[in-house]
Amino acid sequence: MKRLGVDTGGTFTDFVLWESGTVRIHKVLSTPQAPEEAILQGVRELGLEGEPDLVVIHGSTVATNAVLEGRGVRTVYVTNRGLGDVLTIGRQARSELYNLQPRLVPPPVPPEHCLETGGRLGADGSVVEDLTTEDLDALVARVRELAPDAAAVNLLFSWRDDRFERRIESALSPACFVCRSSGVLAEEREYERGIATWLNAYVGPLMQGYLGRLGSAIGKARLSVMQSHGGTIEATHAGGHGVRLLLSGPAGGLRGARHLAGASGVQRVLSFDMGGTSTDVALIDGEIRLTGEGRIAGYPVAVPMVDMHTIGAGGGSLAWVDAGGLLQVGPRSAGAHPGPACYGRGGQQPTVTDANLVLGRLPPDTRLAGGMPVDAAAAREAFEPLATRLGLSVEEAAEGVIRIANEHMAGTLREISLARGHDARQFTLMPFGGAGPLHVCELAESLGMTRALVPVHAGVLSALGMLVAPLSRELSRTLNLALDSADESVVTAALDDLEEAGRAALRSEGVSDPQVRRSVDARYIGQSSTLNLAWRMLSELGDAFHRSHEARFGHALDLPVELVNVRCGVSAPVPDLALPPPDARSQAVPRSRIPVHGIPDPVSVYARTDLPAGQSFPGPALITEAVSTTWVARGWVCEVDEGGSLLLKDEG
Repeated sequence: MKRLGVDTGGTFTDFVLWESGTVRIHKVLSTPQAPEEAILQGVRELGLEGEPDLVVIHGSTVATNAVLEGRGVRTVYVTNRGLGDVLTIGRQARSELYNLQPRLVPPPVPPEHCLETGGRLGADGSVVEDLTTEDLDALVARVRELAPDAAAVNLLFSWRDDRFERRIESALSPACFVCRSSGVLAEEREYERGIATWLNAYVGPLMQGYLGRLGSAIGKARLSVMQSHGGTIEATHAGGHGVRLLLSGPAGGLRGARHLAGASGVQRVLSFDMGGTSTDVALIDGEIRLTGEGRIAGYPVAVPMVDMHTIGAGGGSLAWVDAGGLLQVGPRSAGAHPGPACYGRGGQQPTVTDANLVLGRLPPDTRLAGGMPVDAAAAREAFEPLATRLGLSVEEAAEGVIRIANEHMAGTLREISLARGHDARQFTLMPFGGAGPLHVCELAESLGMTRALVPVHAGVLSALGMLVAPLSRELSRTLNLALDSADESVVTAALDDLEEAGRAALRSEGVSDPQVRRSVDARYIGQSSTLNLAWRMLSELGDAFHRSHEARFGHALDLPVELVNVRCGVSAPVPDLALPPPDARSQAVPRSRIPVHGIPDPVSVYARTDLPAGQSFPGPALITEAVSTTWVARGWVCEVDEGGSLLLKDEG
C-alpha cells in the first residue's frame, strides 16, 4: 500500500510518498483558486495516476480560506424565538477596547437570514415552548423562499435534549444542507455552539463539492482528510464536519513534529512551522495539546483543535516602511503568485526569503519546487528602494528584515510557553516548513534555549505528518454536575455513549479495535473557563483539579468544583511509518564555501544527503536539501542523529 501525504499551503503544495520503507518528496506551486489542480499535478508528476493501492491523506485549506475570505455558502440560522441576534451580539467583547470609532464588522449571518421558531427547552430540559406543526410549516416555507445552500439549527439547551433540532433537521433536509448544533457541538454556551454550527454549515457544501471533485479525479485511491485535532477522517464523511477541518494543514505539522521528535528521543518541544505565508507555533509536552478556545477570522471555534498560535510571518512576508519611517515585516505576503522577487515571477517587493538570499544564508544556486532557480540579482534589486529609504545598505536592510521577522516569531513562542508557565529553556526548539530551519539558531538564542532539532524532511513535515495521523473522532457532551453531589454512573454512562458513537463512526471506516481516551472539563463553580483532566473516579477528580489549577495559575481555591463536559477521543492505531536512515556512510565534506554577510570567512555548505549518522561539525555552516535550507549559526554545533535529524547545540 502506498501512502501519499499532501499539504496545501499558501505558496507550495507538498507531497510525501511512503512505500515499503522508502520516501519520495515533491513540491509544486499552489493553485489557491482551485487547490485540486496543484494536487493532481503532483500526483501526475509522481506517476500515481490511476494507482489503485494508494491512500491519499490531505491537509486541506478550502474550509479555512472560505472563512477567512468570507466565501462560504448562503446560510440561514435557525434558533428559538427572541434569540435570532445571538450570533450578532456575541459576547459583546471588543477587539479594540479604547477605540471610540471601531471598524464595523458585518454579522456572521444577515438579520433576514436569522429565522426564529418554537421548540424551546429550559435549563433543566423541560419544555418551555413546544415545536408545533404550524411552526415547522412556516419555517419550511420561509427557507424555501430564501433558497439558501445550507441551514444551521441551534436551539437552547439542545445538548440536554435534541428532539426539536432533529425534527427541524428532518423537515429542512430536502431543501438544503442542514447542520444541527447537537450533532456539531453538544456543549453549553449558545453563542459558541451557534458559531460552530454556522461555520459547519457555511463551509460544508464547499468541502463536499471540493472533496467530491478531488476524489473523482484521483480515481481508485482512498482519500482521507486531516482534522483540526490531529486525526483523519475519510473524505466521504468529511463534508459534514467542515468546522473540524479549519486547522487541517497545521495539525499535520504537529503530528509530524511529535513523531520525529519521539524518534530522536525528544519529548518536550516548542515547534514553529514557517512556510511561505505564515508561521504556526505550538508546544508539545509528550502529547499534542488540544484546545476548545481556538479562533479563526475573529470567530470562536469551540470544537477540539490543536493548540497553536499563527502569525503572518513567513518566507513570503513583505518588508515595507510605514508612515513613521519604521521598517515592518508582514502580515501581507507575496503568496504563490507572484511570490518573492527571487522567484523571477514578477514580484518586485522584498520579502524574508529575498533577505536570506541577499545575506547569503540561502545559497545562490538553490532550487525551489520543481527545480525552479532563485534569482539573487532580482532579490537585491527589490531591496534597493527599501534600503535607500531607510538610509542603509542592501545587506543592512535585509538583516533588519530578518531580525524583525525573528522577533515576531519569538514573541509568539514566548506567548505559548512563558506566558503559560513553561520555561522555554527546558524545551527543544523544532523548526519546520520551507523557511523554518534558516531562522532556528537566532530564535533559540532570543528565548535562551540551547538545543534545537531540525527534523528530516523539515520542509514538508506537515505532509509527512499526514502519514502518521490515525483515523479518529473527538466527541463531547455537557453535563454540568456539582462534583460533590454527582452520580458517577451518570458520568460513566455519558462517556460510554460517546465511546460507542466514536466506535460506530470508525467501524464505518474499517477500524475494528480503536484506542479510547476519556477526559472531563472541570472548573470552580462560578468560573467560566475550564481545565481538561484525564478521567478518573469522581472521588479523585477534585484533588486532581486543585493540583492542575495550581500548576496552571499558581494557586488553588477553597471552592466546590463543577464537572462541565465529558470528552472521548476514539482513534485507530497510529500507522507504523519507519523512515529510512541516512544513506551516507562516510564523513561528509563541504560541497562548496560561500560568503555570508557578517561572517569574515567563507561558510561551508553541506548537502544533507551527504551527512551520515553521527557526524558533527561547528557553525557557521549551511545545510542544503531539496525542500529547505538550515543555517547553523556561529557558536552552534550540528550533530546528525540515527534517523537523520539534525541536533543543534549552542556551545557559544
